[in-house]
Amino acid sequence: MIRVAIIDDYIDIARTLVDWSPVDALAEVVVFKKKFSDDDEAAQALADFDIICTLRERSSFDARLLSRLPRLKYIAVTGMRFDAIDVVAATRLGIVVSNSEVTRGGGGVSELAWGLVIATARHIAHEDASIKSGGWQSRLGFTLKGKTIGVVGLGRIGSRMAAYANAFEMRVLTWSPNMTAERAADQGAVYAPLETLLADSDVVTLHIPLSASTRGLIGAAELSRMKKSAVLINTSRAGLVDQPALIDALTRGLIGGAGLDVFEAEPLPTDDPIRHLANAVLTPHIGYFTSEMLTVYYEDAVEAIVAFIKGRPIRVVNPEVLVRPR
Repeated sequence: MIRVAIIDDYIDIARTLVDWSPVDALAEVVVFKKKFSDDDEAAQALADFDIICTLRERSSFDARLLSRLPRLKYIAVTGMRFDAIDVVAATRLGIVVSNSEVTRGGGGVSELAWGLVIATARHIAHEDASIKSGGWQSRLGFTLKGKTIGVVGLGRIGSRMAAYANAFEMRVLTWSPNMTAERAADQGAVYAPLETLLADSDVVTLHIPLSASTRGLIGAAELSRMKKSAVLINTSRAGLVDQPALIDALTRGLIGGAGLDVFEAEPLPTDDPIRHLANAVLTPHIGYFTSEMLTVYYEDAVEAIVAFIKGRPIRVVNPEVLVRPR
């Protein structure tokens, strides 16, 4: 019988959000809630599965791991991006990979990012902890109205951030490698070189894809250009920021704070020093983690898995594999 693995379902919601009965009628479905500790554990646990349904980029499948999964024929990626899968290796091994369209249910990431802007500017988490422990006012925040926000990347999420900032009567600067003044103006923003954006902004928020050219985009030199009172928000990818440099800047008070939803290692190790920084507001990669968005992901996954089992795969990101069946 065909076996389907739903992996990284930390709080056991995949089968409660959508109806999996179309898949149940064709295959055995097993849910893995705990993240695999390493590739050896993943290879052992998944060796007898034909289909894997991921949850975003929580687990990576490189060439070595894929080669250790002899029955694997199909990976249903939830989300548009499939960076966590070595698609070239999958194609070579005859493994079909598909993604989600995500044409509905969006907005969660930008909403969380704006929440982190306010939480960081007004020290909400710190004051919440203070009042619950018997304390009262302990920190002075700043008003967003009249301040400058630097939006790095003005795509689907960045454009929403610019709109939110305009509603809060902020000045909006933007930069990305291919940004133009005209495109920035269309979104109610002003184009600025990255160095200027960093120096002039009271809030810097990152909404740019991680690639070889953007990895480490914000390092020690860039952090040193920011205002001492400025805050950095990252709901995109941890790799955009040099993590040791950020920890150093926060520890030494070189910037005012950070609001972070993404980390190099997830779940975040218990001994990670960033857990203990009072000027960092942390959320556990929940930007996309809403009932609306996950419903879209898993509805797309059910549709795609059924289509694959019936021999009519959809949203295939490596179509060349279809002429080379495993």
